[in-house]
Amino acid sequence: MESEQLYHRGYCRNSYNSIASASSDEELLDGAGVIMDFHTTEDDNLLDGDAASPGSNYAMSNGGGVASSTTHLLDFLEEPIPGVGTYDDFHTIDWVREKCKDRERHRKINSKKKESAWEFTKSLYDAWSGWLVVTLTGLASGALAGLIDIAADWMNDLKEGVCLSAMWFNHEQCCWTSNETTFAERDKCPQWKSWAELILGQAEGPGSYIMNYFMYIYWALSFAFLAVCLVKVFAPYACGSGIPEIKTILSGFIIRGYLGKWTLMIKTITLVLAVASGLSLGKEGPLVHVACCCGNIFSYLFPKYSKNEVLSAASAAGVSVAFGAPIGGVLFSLEEVSYYFPLKTLWRSFFAALVAAFVLRSINPFGNSRLVLFYVEYHTPWYLFELIPFILLGYHDFTMQDMKLNISVILVAAITAVVAFPNPYTRQNTSELIKELFTDCGPLESSQLCQYRSQMNGSKAFTDNPNRPAGPGVYSAMWQLCLALIFKIIMTIFTFGLKVPSGLFIPSMAIGAIAGRIVGIAVEQLAYYHHDWFLFKEWCEVGADCITPGLYAMVGAAACLGGVTRMTVSLVVIVFELTGGLEYIVPLMAAVMTSKWVGDAFGREGIYEAHIRLNGYPFLDAKEEFTHTTLAREVMRPRRSDPPLAVLTQDDLTVEELQSVINETSYNGFPVIVSKESQRLVGFALRRDITIAIENARRKQEGIMLNSRVYFTQHAPTLPADSPRPLKLRSILDMSPFTVTDHTPMEIVVDIFRKLGLRQCLVTHNGRLLGIITKKDILRHMAQMANQDPESIMFN
Repeated sequence: MESEQLYHRGYCRNSYNSIASASSDEELLDGAGVIMDFHTTEDDNLLDGDAASPGSNYAMSNGGGVASSTTHLLDFLEEPIPGVGTYDDFHTIDWVREKCKDRERHRKINSKKKESAWEFTKSLYDAWSGWLVVTLTGLASGALAGLIDIAADWMNDLKEGVCLSAMWFNHEQCCWTSNETTFAERDKCPQWKSWAELILGQAEGPGSYIMNYFMYIYWALSFAFLAVCLVKVFAPYACGSGIPEIKTILSGFIIRGYLGKWTLMIKTITLVLAVASGLSLGKEGPLVHVACCCGNIFSYLFPKYSKNEVLSAASAAGVSVAFGAPIGGVLFSLEEVSYYFPLKTLWRSFFAALVAAFVLRSINPFGNSRLVLFYVEYHTPWYLFELIPFILLGYHDFTMQDMKLNISVILVAAITAVVAFPNPYTRQNTSELIKELFTDCGPLESSQLCQYRSQMNGSKAFTDNPNRPAGPGVYSAMWQLCLALIFKIIMTIFTFGLKVPSGLFIPSMAIGAIAGRIVGIAVEQLAYYHHDWFLFKEWCEVGADCITPGLYAMVGAAACLGGVTRMTVSLVVIVFELTGGLEYIVPLMAAVMTSKWVGDAFGREGIYEAHIRLNGYPFLDAKEEFTHTTLAREVMRPRRSDPPLAVLTQDDLTVEELQSVINETSYNGFPVIVSKESQRLVGFALRRDITIAIENARRKQEGIMLNSRVYFTQHAPTLPADSPRPLKLRSILDMSPFTVTDHTPMEIVVDIFRKLGLRQCLVTHNGRLLGIITKKDILRHMAQMANQDPESIMFN
């Protein structure tokens, strides 16, 4: 018959034979699974699929004439089998199944709430559980962020000295109550002692400089060594920023332990150590991971609640406390992290970000009544001609997509400390550096960047005249900033691959801020010395407030971060919330869009998508377009050179034969057909569910033997009188697996996988089963179409 010939040929037009079925994680069947209302153990419940995702009640033809219901997709067990419907590690989640399971649970609760006061109370508890989880997540995220900020600042200053009056004060806090500080040296007070003063008894001289240099390197290496040891021994998942993995988890991939209690504890401790070590990294990205760990742990209190919503809300809370930008956090979760973001998730993400920001503001970790250290306000407008340098700042796009370096943490920390100490702009904390670069020069600023010459007496004193020539201090700072820019670029590339908690937001912003400040000072001096040029004549008259170098630093920081991450809307809002002014949105938008276009010219994926690709996670990027003209039959398996598709018949197998199929294959699921002759599709059963159901039946049912007949139908088949008791497995059968025809364009199939969150779909021809397409098959096909090695996609 034609359909059988098509089935045996496997439709291998553009097949490739280099894909080997190396393990169950790489097999062609990821399984659809069942919709069950069951209780799971903690191990089975660790971020694997209690999350709702795109999906809707739908009626699909199963090819075998078996009716499927839009309300009850499965034949539920009266007593659910423990463990059925859960997922293994490094497997993908079937979001359609999870969405249907969640809807079925809500229907049961709503149908019973009028029966009694207790049932009504349970329905209220279920309705408010989501808000309670995101509230607890916001509270924990804000508290941990405040603790990390305070501890990181104290340990960072510990490299330079110690406060004798109060050991727990950092350098700035130590001098708050001192009456002996001066305007020029406001950071020096008798209470704060450098290590040279404590050890050698002298504050100046070559010996003091060498001692402070040595102690700086010693503390940097100690913090880095302790951080990498804690990560390696207790929580290997605590390294990196965590955002790529969270994106992958929200797309439906299971990484057990990644959001667990140990990961949260070690990530919090080692993040403080890594930041204090002086490595070119930030704590803002890992704070998103910390917040998601909190959300995952609190969701244990409500095992039936959607973890998809919790993690999306936690991501918003993490960015909210990282940048003091609640609205930017919500947009970041929508634009960059979440795979599925309905209106309900938007509300809860907004609330979680609000709670987290409120808690952090109450803690006030920086002592400035702000949520971030580098909050700035500008009081001068920008002018139209400045769009030219603003756009040019977008062209200094800094990309690291192809850099994945696994270099010794101690070696990088040693090089960083040795090179960073002599330059004050690389020695200081990166957040403090950004604050100094963002800050506009005023009468109260003593920074070297504000040492302009007075027109009256040529001194370095600051005058109120905004058009002023740069003094020796500014030129010296420019050279130091140029060296710091080179240093930051090189060390950030090497640091991002280290096995310690490392964020990319702050280093990228620092690189852009340095470049922006240099450009800003250059434009400022150009406007001063050439105020008669047509660009400056209208706006930069003598005495007019013209150029603000700090604004250029802010625009450069946004442009660089946008080029690295490809963020647009959320990034502009985050930076806007940092400055508190609507007036600068246009230059920010111009620079961010320019940096995105420049980055897309080199590669459309951002740093997080590149990280996902390098790690081989099965992630279908919604931003990536599928432009090829292939059909489903060209991607499905089995291929021409593959063995026939492993299937189960609905009532012809025995327990022994079923176990033999499971033992001889490593597939994660099996289509169920009417018979080998008809190939009519009945449903789909997960390997894991079959194994658990057989073991459970042997324990609880008498008469189940190796030669017992297994059937997936509603009624048992006719058997001889002396036959052993048959085993009914209809309850674990998905009666409405998603199917497409063999002539369906892959462009449509890819959209279906992205928008519905499928694990797999079955391919039919005239109602007869031909093959299967999984998410990993699509990713391999897309890699092949991009002239990449499909075997490089490891999914490990």
